[in-house]
Amino acid sequence: MLPRENVQDYPRPPALEPVAEVLRVVFGGVEVVRTGAGYRVLETHHPPTYYFPPGDVLAGALVPAKGRSVCEWKGRAAYFDVVAGGCTAERAAWAYPDPTRAFGTIAGYVAFYPGAMEACYVGSQRVRPQPGDFYGGWVTDNLDGIVKGGPGTLHW
Repeated sequence: MLPRENVQDYPRPPALEPVAEVLRVVFGGVEVVRTGAGYRVLETHHPPTYYFPPGDVLAGALVPAKGRSVCEWKGRAAYFDVVAGGCTAERAAWAYPDPTRAFGTIAGYVAFYPGAMEACYVGSQRVRPQPGDFYGGWVTDNLDGIVKGGPGTLHW
């Protein structure tokens, strides 16, 4: 069971920490990634965003996609379409190929938008996507506090 955490207690600037639980993503009926070596980013009012070692992602499941974005904390992100089981989710994953020094540990690690996947898990717990269509946080039952992303929270 995951310990209780309040998203309002997460730091800003965000923190990076290793994850003890096994993390999994299922798409198109296929487990596209499973790892016991993931990391999570914790930022005030956001549920954690989980990052997977690229070597743990199913070969061929990530196809480079157009577009880039910039995070003030992590740097420039590259996007991927996720392809598995005959299905494609466009721009459903991202990575920071050359992140800022504070996030250098996750260079090349891949994060997935849970709302675009069939299922995502932290340990045995199935996650829900962070509200809104911009953020990629994973909401679990152990989280308390107000999660950014819903109506009226975009510019906090």
